[in-house]
Amino acid sequence: MKKIITPKRNDWALLTQRPNLKVEDLSALVQEVFLDIQQRGDQALREYTQKFDKVNLDNFKVETQEVEDAKNQLSDDLKNAIQVAKNNIEKFHLSQKEEKQIIETTKGVYCWRESRAIEKVGLYIPGGTAPLFSTLLMLGIPANIAGCRDIILCTPPNKEGKVHPAILYTASLLNIQNIYKVGGIQAIGAMTFGTESIGKIDKVFGPGNQYVTAAKQAAQRYGVAIDMPAGPSEVLVIADEFCKPAFVAADLLSQAEHGDDSQVILLSDKDEVVEAVLKEIAQQLKNLPRKEIAQKALENSKAIVLENLNECIEFSNLYAPEHLILALKNARSFISQITNAGSVFLGNYSCESAGDYASGTNHTLPTNGYARNYSGVSLDSFIKKITFQELTQEGLQNIGPSIEQMAEAEELIAHKNAVSIRLQSLV
Repeated sequence: MKKIITPKRNDWALLTQRPNLKVEDLSALVQEVFLDIQQRGDQALREYTQKFDKVNLDNFKVETQEVEDAKNQLSDDLKNAIQVAKNNIEKFHLSQKEEKQIIETTKGVYCWRESRAIEKVGLYIPGGTAPLFSTLLMLGIPANIAGCRDIILCTPPNKEGKVHPAILYTASLLNIQNIYKVGGIQAIGAMTFGTESIGKIDKVFGPGNQYVTAAKQAAQRYGVAIDMPAGPSEVLVIADEFCKPAFVAADLLSQAEHGDDSQVILLSDKDEVVEAVLKEIAQQLKNLPRKEIAQKALENSKAIVLENLNECIEFSNLYAPEHLILALKNARSFISQITNAGSVFLGNYSCESAGDYASGTNHTLPTNGYARNYSGVSLDSFIKKITFQELTQEGLQNIGPSIEQMAEAEELIAHKNAVSIRLQSLV
């Protein structure tokens, strides 16, 4: 990590920039695959699955027996761990349900809002070196609570044409039955247009590589909504003299091992804290199976010493991290100052891994500075809000003249007449 001591405020904006990693222009490839799937459906899917995943599949849908077999391939300890996470995620997301409130804005004028599930949602779960069954919990649970009618799961097959057993087991826990062995651009394309096997969806959720990200962005042009803009994962840790350097180092490395394009930021008001953490990072890095990946991520990361903790919070708000860890003695006292962050972890024992897996909050969060204007996935991500209003005769008489005046001022006379004709009928 590059260490920076008390940078000038004029330099903060530059320091908050993410690494400028080269990303391919995939728009032409995505468009080619999309149009082919739109025209040829499953046949195009078979060809792209063979080309990109190196496996020939006649049937994309996962059969019931495959799901049953997966249940026997997982240890009881892992099954119990998944159940603990499921229970906590359900409890937290159930708390997000809103009760209907009917508001009488004027005597005889009633307004309220009701939630309706997005009917058809698609969940994309990567299945390569890191089969993210935890993300399936994070997406499938709120989709179920919302009451989404159709939930489609797409995940890439391995070279044997199989899906990771942990993904299948988690899907069975969530009663997700429409599971398809399709990955990459072709999976997003299939859900965007629908094929003979895979249904068309209204909104797609889930992480992926740059191919999946480009495909999700393209899907929006065809009327499919997405969860949020995606980018490499990131964490920012603010640590004071009361932090545990070994804990902070472990948090930074847990994020760095996601990928060589991940970024980790350490802020402190004490140089000795930064030095202690950097020493711990060097020690812990030696024992990581993914140390080469973590090392590359650390090369693009920074440890910054600022004047005080308030400056650290200001810098963090400017950076707008996906994950923010306050490894501080009095972490709660800074909550009101935090304006931009995807998810916040308070104190020495609130590791980011807790939010990633089992505390209950959702780990699908805005990255690349989008925490300034996006929230993480929640129950609201799977529902729409519909407003209702009901006017009694008295209600129309109370606000009708105001409507007439405003409509006439905008020269929309038919709007005015819609009120006037009713008011005249009441005379």
